[in-house]
Amino acid sequence: MSMRQAYFRFYAELNELLAPTERGSCFVHAFDTAASVKDAIEALGVPHTEIGLILIDDESADLSCSLNDGDRISVYPVFRSIDINPLTRVRSALKGERRFVLDNHLGKLAAYLRMLGFNSLYRNDYRDEELARISASQQRTLLTRDRGLLKRSIVIHGCLVRETHPHHQMMEVLSRFDLFASIFPFRRCLHCNAPLQAVPKESVQHRLLPKTEQHYDEFHLCGECNRIYWKGSHYQRMQDLIARVIQGGSVD
Repeated sequence: MSMRQAYFRFYAELNELLAPTERGSCFVHAFDTAASVKDAIEALGVPHTEIGLILIDDESADLSCSLNDGDRISVYPVFRSIDINPLTRVRSALKGERRFVLDNHLGKLAAYLRMLGFNSLYRNDYRDEELARISASQQRTLLTRDRGLLKRSIVIHGCLVRETHPHHQMMEVLSRFDLFASIFPFRRCLHCNAPLQAVPKESVQHRLLPKTEQHYDEFHLCGECNRIYWKGSHYQRMQDLIARVIQGGSVD
């Protein structure tokens, strides 16, 4: 099978995912006659979920387009503050609120997203096939640090999490999807993601430790795992963190 050549240029943070010799400039990429844009881009190390816009010879293209010899491809990341939906053909927009499913290594990030009110599925025993299937079937954005997982064709909406510290990961996701105005804290169980319900103290009084019963009167209950929540010292620490998040300050 004969080899052909296309000219690629990646922009902004996508360069971090390329080989050093391919960053920040136009370079030649050899491909066979059966290659699609998705095949070529992912062979270079960039999962398709990280792409916001593809131009082939200055015309918007989708991932399934076939490459032709001599094509000039410009690849842009997801745009955070500019609506390019009229231009892009990469993927359809999500409808409704942003919901997530997270891989096995992002448990702390899942808890933080739930604390902020975002519907975030997580288990420490999800297989890669399950994560991809849940993301596709439930229209959930897949969060992972695994590039290979995001290259699966059925995954339409995803995010390669670059940061390693959970606080920084939280800020990265909020920024990537512009979610600061959608924060609605303390409405989900941190452990199982189910919605919380306010309950009278009398209904959980038999389960409370003496000091908790003495000092607190407002309680919420998870209807799924039956955990009880109240505004103890842990609540104030989370409040302080959320205030810093909303203000855009340091979360360390």
